[in-house]
Amino acid sequence: MLKTKYLGLDLRSPIVVGASEMTANVEKIKRLEDHGAAAIVTKSLFEEEILLKNNKWREELAQYDYIDAEMGQLFPNADIDAAKEHLYWINKTKEAVSIPVIASLNCVNREAWLEYAKELEEAGADAIEANMYSYSFGVTKNPAEIEDKRVNILKEIKKTVNIPVSVKISPHYTSIFTFVNLLDQAGIDGVILFHRLFNPDIDIEKEVELARFQLTDSSRNGSSLRWIGLLSGKVGMDLVANTGVETGQDLIKMLLAGATGVQVVSTIYRNGMEQIGVMEKELTDWMERKEYASLEDFRGKLSKVNINNPWAYERTQYIKMLLKGEYEV
Repeated sequence: MLKTKYLGLDLRSPIVVGASEMTANVEKIKRLEDHGAAAIVTKSLFEEEILLKNNKWREELAQYDYIDAEMGQLFPNADIDAAKEHLYWINKTKEAVSIPVIASLNCVNREAWLEYAKELEEAGADAIEANMYSYSFGVTKNPAEIEDKRVNILKEIKKTVNIPVSVKISPHYTSIFTFVNLLDQAGIDGVILFHRLFNPDIDIEKEVELARFQLTDSSRNGSSLRWIGLLSGKVGMDLVANTGVETGQDLIKMLLAGATGVQVVSTIYRNGMEQIGVMEKELTDWMERKEYASLEDFRGKLSKVNINNPWAYERTQYIKMLLKGEYEV
């Protein structure tokens, strides 16, 4: 009843657990599978983190170099690569679970994107999720050049690996519709909308910056709903909702808008792994009440291309709502 395909992978339901600390541990991933997760996205392999670890290890090893006249180097042939630890863990995760394991990758340099994508595939990952979470600073940067560079990197990743490639993007693009269309034309298999962005904070008494772990809730999923509704039927790639998908109702809304599936993180931190089953039951009960036999019976039913009101997802609807006073404060 709830079976679906995402990135060409068979899933038991449309509920995928997104990249987080919960998906950085084999035992937790096994528990997520037991609680009904259809797939998991591993905690990201960050290029910067790998470089920092490698440099730290080299510094620690170097302090013992040449400690006496007879010794050249204590560890002259030490093979230092923090990425191997992550790749080994991906391999062990694949051995431990039967659900698809999607490897999240976050890099800066082209060479790292290609190298690590290939190594993640060789470690057993079922798909790659390119996590392109970065701001581009500087007034000399041309937005089109920035976006073209990212699309070209993704094209090269597609040529480098033989597994599906998706990309998680932020809402901070000049034109989301144009950028997603470029991704679709480049052959990217899916797009995740959107990052749960890190937002800085300031302690005004201590006058220092703060880093807060910020969970999202249903009030934060409007952008994902809007853009899935606008893109559904316009692109051929899979569309996945992320950020603020907390309940079964949120899941149903995203599917009606045209989502292939959803990624959940905050709701599991807040409500426990049991929330996966709760959301699944809410979806099943709703489908039975509406007499839907499969997700395809209603997926995209309320996307822009399928509804009578063509302005429902656009600014015109907002203006009409204000003029009529149809809003809550």
